[in-house]
Amino acid sequence: MTVKQRAFPSPIADPDTEQFWSAAKNGKLMVGSCNSCGEKHYYPRGICPHCGAQDITLVEASGKGEIYSWSVLRRADPPFAIAYVTLDEGPTMMTNIIECDLDTLAIGQRVKLKFSETEEADGPPVPTFVLD
Repeated sequence: MTVKQRAFPSPIADPDTEQFWSAAKNGKLMVGSCNSCGEKHYYPRGICPHCGAQDITLVEASGKGEIYSWSVLRRADPPFAIAYVTLDEGPTMMTNIIECDLDTLAIGQRVKLKFSETEEADGPPVPTFVLD
């Protein structure tokens, strides 16, 4: 079942996420990269979740990955798919899968980034994914 696109709430930037949302306005998905342990992570934050270091740099991700897990919220109007997507760079992020037949989603399906507009016209777009 393919459904109409739902409206996404506008994110609120803070000092740890300002660079992330600025990049999103330019169509770039950024992930954190720890300069101490070398691990990448998502969501943007000032402390590495792997080693606790505060030496983090944001790097651009390819925007490609695969569905790790998903669920369709059918009681919502319109129904939508929420998913964990594991990026090719390693981190797993919670997101939405859009513009697809919700009945055909499967773990391991390849997806690619598509930024979706938010309720506020001047707000940054949010990272969502479509089937690749």
